[in-house]
Amino acid sequence: AFLQRDSAQMEQQLAWGTGKPGAEDPLFSAQSDTEAYYGRLTKARDFSRRAVDSAVRADSKETAALWQVNAALREAEFGNVAPAKQGVTAALALAPGRDVKVLAALTLARVGETARAKTMVQELEKSDSSNTVLKIYWLPTLKAAIELSGGNSAQALVFLESAAPYELGEPPPTQEGTLYPVYLRGQAQLVAHNGTAAAAEFQKFLNHHGIVLNFPLGALAHVGLARAYAMAGDTAKAKSAYQDFFSQWK
Repeated sequence: AFLQRDSAQMEQQLAWGTGKPGAEDPLFSAQSDTEAYYGRLTKARDFSRRAVDSAVRADSKETAALWQVNAALREAEFGNVAPAKQGVTAALALAPGRDVKVLAALTLARVGETARAKTMVQELEKSDSSNTVLKIYWLPTLKAAIELSGGNSAQALVFLESAAPYELGEPPPTQEGTLYPVYLRGQAQLVAHNGTAAAAEFQKFLNHHGIVLNFPLGALAHVGLARAYAMAGDTAKAKSAYQDFFSQWK
C-alpha cells in the first residue's frame, strides 16, 4: 500500500488491526515510520507511543523496546538529540536484548555518544559473536557510524566494505531494508568531499524503493543526494533533489 501511495488501504489496515493484541502494535509502528517519511513527526511520535503501549499491554516487552528504539533512531537521523537519547534509555529499561542493543548503539553513534556506542558494540561482540547477521551487517555498520561521528570518514568506509555484499538485505530486527550501510557510505563520501561518489550511494535509495519502503532514510536520502550534487557542482540536479524532498516532506 505504501509503494502505491494508497493511504486509504493503509488506513483500512490500521482500522483492522486496532484493538487486536499482537496485531496492532506492528501496524502502529509501521505507520509511525510512514508519518515520519512524510515529515509528520508529531503523528509519528504518537503512533510510536501507541505501538509501545500496545506491546507492553500484550506482555511483549522485547517488542515494545524495539518500537521504542526504532523511534529513537528516527529522532537521531532527524537531528533531534534529546528525544533520541531518551528513547534509548526507555528502550533499554524495557528489555536490553541483542536486537534492542544493536539499534540503541546505532542511535547513540548517530547523536555523537560514541563512548557509550563503543561499549555496547564490545558487549555485542562478546555475547553474540556467532550471530551471522550481527557479524556481517550490523557490526561493520555500527563501527562505521562511530567512526563517522568522529569525523573519520576513511575508516568508516573501510568498515562498510565488509557490509557491501549485504547492504540491500533486510536484516532483523528492522521491518524493512534500511540500506544503512549505503546511507552511511554516502555521508562518509560527503565528509570526504567526494560529491560524485556520495550521489551514487544516495541514488541507490531511489533505485530500490521496494526494499526501503517507508523507512525514513528513504526520504532523507533526497537531502543527501542534493548535497552530493551541489558538492559535485551540478546545481540543477541538486535543486531537483531538494524539490523532490520538499514535495513529500509536508
